Amino acid sequence: EVQLQASGGGLVQAGGSLRLSCEFSGFTFDDYAIGWFRQAPGKEREGVSCINPGDGITDYVDSVKGRFTIPADHDKNTVYLQMNSLKDEDTAVYYCAAAEAVGPRYCPSTPVDYRKDYWGKGTQVTVSS
Repeated sequence: EVQLQASGGGLVQAGGSLRLSCEFSGFTFDDYAIGWFRQAPGKEREGVSCINPGDGITDYVDSVKGRFTIPADHDKNTVYLQMNSLKDEDTAVYYCAAAEAVGPRYCPSTPVDYRKDYWGKGTQVTVSS
């Protein structure tokens, strides 16, 4: 059974940092891309970052480039989202999801590319100014 669990959210001041964790089980890390998504109130869910562990490919939405990174720990079956220089607009519920890596450099950024049952529960991030 595939399971993913996001954690690490909280309240932080603008300019601060948070590290989210996505711990997963039920699949081999190198065979799946892991994506981070977020959804703010009244907005659609958007892709934030993705990693394809098989070839090390990562991707980021433009709004977080230079501020967020997506390190991974194979031994712990965990993917992180290191968020620095946080802004008010980063406030959202953050989710992680898994998608079978159908080929090299596969790192999807849209929710529909991830199976509906391969999502973890979200973690709230609130940035205050």
